[in-house]
Amino acid sequence: MNDLSKMDLVKYFDDERKSLPVTLQKDRLCSLIKKNETLIIIGETGSGKTTQIPQIVYENILRPDEDVVVTQPRRVAAISLAERVSYEVNTEIGDLVGYRVRFIDKTNHFTKIKFMTDGMLLRTAILEKSLSAYGCVILDEAHERTVNTDLLFGIVKRVQNSRKNSSNPLKVIVMSATMNADLFADYFGNAQIVYLQGRLHDIKIFHAKKNVEDYFHDTFVTIFQLHKEAPERHDFLVFLTGQEEIENMALAIEHINQDPSLRNYPVIKVRTLYASLPTNEQLKVFMSLEPNEFARKIILSTNIAETSVTLTGIKYVIDCGKVKVRCFHPETSMDALKVENISQAQAEQRAGRAGRESDGYCYRIYSKQQYDEMTKDPVPEILRCNLGNVVLQILAMNMDPYKFDFINKPSTDAIEQAYNMLGNLGATKNSILTEVGHKMTKFPLDPRYSKIILSSVNYGCMEDIVNIVSILSTDSIFVSSLSEKKKKQAEDAHTKFKSSVSDHIMLLKTFRSYRKIRKESKSSWCDDNFLNFRNLEYADRAREQLLDICRYLHLPIGQSCGDNFDPIRKCLLTGFFENLAYLNQEKKYITVNAKKECKIHPTSTLFHSYPHCVLYTEIIETSQPYMKYITVIDKEWLLDVVPNVHQRHNYQVLMNSEL
Repeated sequence: MNDLSKMDLVKYFDDERKSLPVTLQKDRLCSLIKKNETLIIIGETGSGKTTQIPQIVYENILRPDEDVVVTQPRRVAAISLAERVSYEVNTEIGDLVGYRVRFIDKTNHFTKIKFMTDGMLLRTAILEKSLSAYGCVILDEAHERTVNTDLLFGIVKRVQNSRKNSSNPLKVIVMSATMNADLFADYFGNAQIVYLQGRLHDIKIFHAKKNVEDYFHDTFVTIFQLHKEAPERHDFLVFLTGQEEIENMALAIEHINQDPSLRNYPVIKVRTLYASLPTNEQLKVFMSLEPNEFARKIILSTNIAETSVTLTGIKYVIDCGKVKVRCFHPETSMDALKVENISQAQAEQRAGRAGRESDGYCYRIYSKQQYDEMTKDPVPEILRCNLGNVVLQILAMNMDPYKFDFINKPSTDAIEQAYNMLGNLGATKNSILTEVGHKMTKFPLDPRYSKIILSSVNYGCMEDIVNIVSILSTDSIFVSSLSEKKKKQAEDAHTKFKSSVSDHIMLLKTFRSYRKIRKESKSSWCDDNFLNFRNLEYADRAREQLLDICRYLHLPIGQSCGDNFDPIRKCLLTGFFENLAYLNQEKKYITVNAKKECKIHPTSTLFHSYPHCVLYTEIIETSQPYMKYITVIDKEWLLDVVPNVHQRHNYQVLMNSEL
């Protein structure tokens, strides 16, 4: 599809649609949607449910003044699906069909089919509690059980009940490729379940012969073993855990691809897919190779490709068996990003991507024993995350978090921990939202980031803090997947941005420099300085959205502390005072709250230095816990910045600690 015109694409999609299982059952589905308030649709991979059912609802179910909204857990899926459906109905994106994701709105008053991330619909529900514009809400990929999706289940169920006897009742459709359908049917009052047969072909599954320890290395070896054996134009889909890992693998493949011994094999075309990719880069994974090209497409993807998007031409799936998840432990207040084993359900989903169009193969980079030891289903995010933002959003809708109708209710300890965090941030008082709390709900951010933006007014550094938060809203802006020679060049290029006291300040200095460059020169400037242009571009869009919210809240725009960075460091402390660690006498860092030993991440500008007290934005757990995005803090600042510091035993340990 590289050189197809718009009309060619419309015809291509139209021909493909006619054979989809959903299209073949259109009349039956119309009847069921009209008859039932709520429908649970289990549609196998390739059934066409995500692209076709919104069109069926729009064309056959809704009144002219009603819209249909389709939620997706990830922005890449929301964008690519909206693009696909807009082609199918032959309109420009943002007209009849559009999408809304964080920091991007491609809809207008005439948009009737709206694809959104679940977080965006959640924010809409906070602002407009009855969701009156929508005649139908489609909650897609429900099996992923993100926090926002779980919240939406409770909110949509409540809205549906409140509109039941009105002139505009709400239809709810819950969709997934695989899930515990009975759980959702029971939750929605014994809702009707519909199973759609997909187009899944036979898949041969191969496990590693013995338990795998270095999955990245074994994945790389498997790619090239199969590349030498597989017929040309049999494409690969490789599952990895995140952007950095994907870019490192892409670099390794490109390096080996230059080996003269491979000249008689198909040329490898590497494509990448992860959440922060811009739309034009995402769409490359859907493009076919040239008809006469002696080549093979290898797609390196996160778990986005499990179910959220449909990729054509895949004959081989290589599954590393890992996924990156965020976990929170209320008893220690530790919030960490961890690489963990996938569940058996996820393994089956990944394997299924090889049987989308014809018989395929799945190579698992884990043994049968390791597969048997996996959990059957993934743990819902609501049961393993920091609930600060969840509680804040529920309170914003004048609801009680303890009484909220969760499908799987979080522990009381987790809810109490969230209340404690919000109370310490000044967002709640006596379990009620304060003025600060109401302002925090306006930002599509973790409460701690919202807090530092609001605090920046008092420190005279709003422009700087908004810039920092914008960069932290995307993946790393520093290019890391480089050869040894270029790594040295990158280090030299980054030296001018470095700060001796803060990764956050280094991000700020880099972003300031980027924003001074003329638009037409930004991309080449990024290349020269080994910076990720796509991520900086995304951060720039995020910045504009955050400044719009600041203007809406009548906050003073444009304050900067220039080269005096102490106000910024103090301001960071107002939101992240619970993310502190100090150096003990053995020169090991101990987190203040959890009393957990951790290290400074190797990518930090402070790596190999030993400041006494540091603030970190997040903990990443691989072989051991690493603090990422670090700022040196003067412990004396705690007396002025941290609420009730004298009453906190943990902080007394820090205040009294000495090198």
